[in-house]
Amino acid sequence: MTKFFPTVAVVAASLLTVVSCSSNKDVINLSGDTQVSTSKGDSLFAKAKAADSSGKRSKAINLYGKMADRYPLATSAPVARYRQAQLLEEEGEVVESFDAYQKFLTRYQGSGNYSEALARQTSLAQRAADGEVKSSFAGLKSKLSTKKVVEMLGKLRDNAPRSATAAKAQFTIGELHQGKKESKEAISAYRKLVRDQSESSYAPDALFRVGVVLMEEADRGNRNQATLDLAAEAFSDYLIQYPGHSKNAEARRLSKNLNSRELSRSLDIAEFYDKTGQTESAKVYYRDVVKRSKSGDAYNQAKARLKELGE
Repeated sequence: MTKFFPTVAVVAASLLTVVSCSSNKDVINLSGDTQVSTSKGDSLFAKAKAADSSGKRSKAINLYGKMADRYPLATSAPVARYRQAQLLEEEGEVVESFDAYQKFLTRYQGSGNYSEALARQTSLAQRAADGEVKSSFAGLKSKLSTKKVVEMLGKLRDNAPRSATAAKAQFTIGELHQGKKESKEAISAYRKLVRDQSESSYAPDALFRVGVVLMEEADRGNRNQATLDLAAEAFSDYLIQYPGHSKNAEARRLSKNLNSRELSRSLDIAEFYDKTGQTESAKVYYRDVVKRSKSGDAYNQAKARLKELGE
């Protein structure tokens, strides 16, 4: 046992020496590589800047991008990427500019230009969503696909999670899908916003929109009871979670409208069963109308028919 401990100590010391030497060598190499990278990068950056200064914008964009891609650790790399994004934006290249800002935001979070880059990216995404993007050639409006704009807004949201920017981006995703009558995607987007940022100023409107989308779906022909029930549930949740919000009165009006639709639907079904001789089934729906309404034309009609049928 007494011989074992010195042996271990010697081995450990030897390993420490090897690791230490290896680490020092790596540090030296890494330092050397960084210096070489910075030197080459600065040289390419100088060429890009010269092209930029002389008004050769396409060449400058290409060189700035090449420099940032090849030498991302060089001290001038953040400036090169940021300037590339700026020039692309000025040229009207919305997607390319957005992507350049994205690369900048992902890699250089400590840069002094970070906030401005995020603001520019936000502007690009919202302009794309609003359909205000203009071609760099003839000044004609050119809309991007919904899929591409949603992708841009998703990246914007993820760059600043739980911020007002993220909430607006997520709400806009819902609006885009709603505008395209993509009910499932719109509802999913609105519910994600309410789930992730329930305290944001966009959350109440998002939950209200869930009910609206479901009503729109019913108006387009999907009038099954489940759709109407989900719409009523969304408006009820909205009124409970966000009392005093600006759309509370509208939500109550729409809820009342939903109830009227449900009564009308139940009465139509009752009359169908009644006319086809399925009396017991008709009674079920007449009773539902009486239970739901308590008064009004539908109530009086159902009550009178139930009395005729012996109730």
